[in-house]
Amino acid sequence: MRTLLITGPVGVGKTTVAEAVAADLAAFGRPVAVVDLDWLSNCRPAPADDPFQLELQLRNLRAVARNYAKAGTQRLVLAGVVESRADRERYAEAVGGELKVCRLKADLSVIHERLVARHHDEAELRWHLNRADELETLFASSSIEDFVTDANRPVEYVSLEVALEWKLSEPVLHGSSASD
Repeated sequence: MRTLLITGPVGVGKTTVAEAVAADLAAFGRPVAVVDLDWLSNCRPAPADDPFQLELQLRNLRAVARNYAKAGTQRLVLAGVVESRADRERYAEAVGGELKVCRLKADLSVIHERLVARHHDEAELRWHLNRADELETLFASSSIEDFVTDANRPVEYVSLEVALEWKLSEPVLHGSSASD
C-alpha cells in the first residue's frame, strides 16, 4: 500500500489537506483511506516518558494499516506530526511499505490566525501557538520530508499540488497502465 504522511506544525492544515487529497483520489476511483494520527493516540493521561503517545499511535497504526490493506485500500493518507528521521522510519515500518512525507509550510502569522480561530481556551491556545513555533523551527532543520508544499493557499490548490507531487514521486513500473 502506498502511503503519504502529511506533516507540519499544528494549525498548518494537515488533516484538512489529507482529507482533500483522499477525496481527490477517490474521485478518480482509487481505493484510499485517510487517518488523522492524533486520533490513534487520543487517550489520557499520557505517560511521562511518551507525552505524545507515539508508541500507542504506532501500535494502532500497524493494526489500522493492516485492516485497510485487507479491505483493498491501495493508498493511505496520514496526517500528523513527524519530528525526526528515526520517527519517519518507524511510521514506514508501521504501515509496512513505502512512505512519502509531505511537509506543509505556511507563514506563522497564518498558522497563528488559524489557531486563534480554533482554540478559545487561553491556556490551550498559548500551548498550540508555542508548539507551532517550536515545530516550525524543528522542521526547518530536520529534512524529514520528500517535498514541501505551500499551505498559505486555499485547500483545493494545496491538495491538488500534494496529490500531484505524490504521484510524481511514485516509481515508474514497466508495463503499468497510465492510470496507475
